[in-house]
Amino acid sequence: YFLDKSDKYDSRDVERLQQDDKWVENYLIWRHDVVDDTLKMIDESFQWRKEYTVNDLSESVLPKWLFEIGALFLHGYDKEGYKLFWFKVKHHTRDPKQQLDKKKLVAFWLEHYAKRDHGKPLTVVFDMAETGISHIDLDFVRFIVNCFTDYYPNFLTKIVIFEMPWIMNAAFKIVKGWLGPDAISMLKFTNKNDVQEYISGEYLPPHMGGTDSFKYSYPPLVDDDFQTPLCENGPITSEDEHESKEEIDADTKEAGELNEAQNLNQKKMNSIEQISKSEETDKTEVKPKIAKKALTTFKGPLLHISPAEELYFGSKEIGEKKCLIVLTNVTKNVVAFKVRTTAPEKYRVKPSNSSCEPGTSLDIIVSLHGGFAASLQDRFLIMAAEMDQSSGAGVPELTQFWKEVPRTKVMEHRLRCHVIESSKPSSLTLKDNAFNIPAKTNEDLHIQLTHLLQINRRLEEQMNHCLWFQQLSVVLSLLSVTVAAFCFYLAYAQRS
Repeated sequence: YFLDKSDKYDSRDVERLQQDDKWVENYLIWRHDVVDDTLKMIDESFQWRKEYTVNDLSESVLPKWLFEIGALFLHGYDKEGYKLFWFKVKHHTRDPKQQLDKKKLVAFWLEHYAKRDHGKPLTVVFDMAETGISHIDLDFVRFIVNCFTDYYPNFLTKIVIFEMPWIMNAAFKIVKGWLGPDAISMLKFTNKNDVQEYISGEYLPPHMGGTDSFKYSYPPLVDDDFQTPLCENGPITSEDEHESKEEIDADTKEAGELNEAQNLNQKKMNSIEQISKSEETDKTEVKPKIAKKALTTFKGPLLHISPAEELYFGSKEIGEKKCLIVLTNVTKNVVAFKVRTTAPEKYRVKPSNSSCEPGTSLDIIVSLHGGFAASLQDRFLIMAAEMDQSSGAGVPELTQFWKEVPRTKVMEHRLRCHVIESSKPSSLTLKDNAFNIPAKTNEDLHIQLTHLLQINRRLEEQMNHCLWFQQLSVVLSLLSVTVAAFCFYLAYAQRS
């Protein structure tokens, strides 16, 4: 395929295919591991990607009015934790002159999300409330369907169709013919009474029976997950106001007291923390905090972030309410960071707005506030940007820095929540100043077992050293007693 059609592919897509195993795997999964069908799909999608210049689509190359009408956007999550891709059909009208730009808008949103969340699947919602015959555009619907069936492999979980008018029944019989048997099972026809089987009320607008007060507007580009800033230590109530103020004050002093905190922490470390410390000091000499070793790490250009994708919380029955995020600065400059969440009323994050010195690691403790419980829909956003050496790291300097830093220089990484329902979770749980390490696959179990064996071996070595020292102490004590007795005997003999 490449030799025959290399001029029809974008070289960036070819390079990614050669390097990204997950992308290849998604094509294979979507075509049931039939290699010939997979190659055909890759060929067709690559040609389409070049035709629509998908890799170069941005807000600046699309008409502004397309974003302003709000016919297409990403917002909220379904009950399985998948992102919702909304198509407000009432805002769409057929116009052949605008069709190409509208199709590129669909490609823009899908590519934007695929790069942002590393290809995590989507749930498509066709909101057909207040629509009629003038809104029917089978060509555009077919394009959206083709994006998921032919161009974005393994990217669709289901299509939720809300209140489809009876007049469109014939049209959607045609759509079913395009989908194929696998995709037909993903169609979910709903109304106000049963749509909450798939999407909870908190992400449904009032006309769909929900409580979501979200109102689409542009600009800025909708990134609704994190538009509400995260308070430094969660919501302050009368009962914990004093505690929160103390924590905020502590955060402002933290940058200048890192070395002192390190010395204090070393005295309180347990054996596991000591081992983690010794492993990390092999990589860097200065560690302001004790970094726990996570099984997965996202390796960004500014920060390495552990865990890479999910924070593990316990259910109400388990009661685990704390997780740890470890940031490692891999640059030669100070990196400012801040943490935001989709549910600021639930979480305390300490610190949520600070900086990390070059080559050092920093712990962020995420804890649930009050009686709240984590949910699959909750998300965290870590934003990071390099600071000039001359810039200060205090609260005023950081506030001003975030106002001035260009968006293009900000690294963003998202984490989702995972809730462990079992009363005996298959994970290694470290309470208080630790976090849960999931054991979901054989590979994870192997890594975790290897890590535990290493810990066990080092503990045995430490125990052997202690036993050797104890034996040496006993021998020296016996020698001391013998020498003292001999000296006493000589003194007694001289007197006699």
